[in-house]
Amino acid sequence: MDSNDPETVEKTFAAMNLAQARRHVFLCVGPNCCASEQGLATWEFLKQALKTRGIPALRTKAACLRICTGGPWMVVYPEGIWYGQVTPERCARIVEEHLDGGKVVAEWVAQRHALPTETL
Repeated sequence: MDSNDPETVEKTFAAMNLAQARRHVFLCVGPNCCASEQGLATWEFLKQALKTRGIPALRTKAACLRICTGGPWMVVYPEGIWYGQVTPERCARIVEEHLDGGKVVAEWVAQRHALPTETL
């Protein structure tokens, strides 16, 4: 199968539910900001929680979000919310309250920086 085939690309976009996504979650899984095992445990929890709850969010696993301490780090767009020390336990609350409920978990916010919305 040709990975550059437009039909294959369209099927991939459909399979990841791109059109339904309301948020994009980036999670740094280390190894610089945290132990890779800790980051990957949070990643596995996040994947399962989004699937189980049917939350329309894209997710991206990253090796570095350039904050090389205090991780795992999670960034949620479009709000631009940066959460640090995201363990599976913290991730559960973020998924429930922020990703599903739309309410930022304020006490865990390290930084806010929504990206500009003007048309490119």
